[in-house]
Amino acid sequence: MLNWLLIFVPVAIGLEFFMPASHTLIFVTACLAIVPLAGWLGEATEELTHHTGEGVGGLLNATFGNAAELIIAIMALQKGLYPVVKASLTGSIIGNILLVLGAAVLAGGIKHKHQKFNTTAARAQATLLTLATIGMIMPAAFHYLGGPTVHIRENDLSLEISIFLLCTYAIHLLF
Repeated sequence: MLNWLLIFVPVAIGLEFFMPASHTLIFVTACLAIVPLAGWLGEATEELTHHTGEGVGGLLNATFGNAAELIIAIMALQKGLYPVVKASLTGSIIGNILLVLGAAVLAGGIKHKHQKFNTTAARAQATLLTLATIGMIMPAAFHYLGGPTVHIRENDLSLEISIFLLCTYAIHLLF
């Protein structure tokens, strides 16, 4: 339906090479180009879900659904823009919680008067969310309380917390 917007993919690439100072124009054309590409990505993950099952399909959908944030984070990290990475990830988390959950509850409420949730899965998700929140707060608190002299230990703490959260997430997927 929106495949005609694909014309903006080569336009954005061409503008980057031939008019590199036109940042606003490049940004607008890149935004228009990403709309059909995101749609294709969504359709591809839905097709994979039909063949792999709901669990793997949900994981793929969540992973590829946040591809834009991942790309922004990688590019910003390469340029040393750490506040941009933090803001992008925070915005992604808030957007997913408010927009996606709100839309799902609204759509479910329109179709079904009473909605039921799997309490075990809801508890597991709430626990993971709590652990992730603690994992983000601890390095910040460590930095704030320890001052600038603890920078090296802060990096080690962040790495250890990241590994712990990744292992916890993998265990949750097995659960």
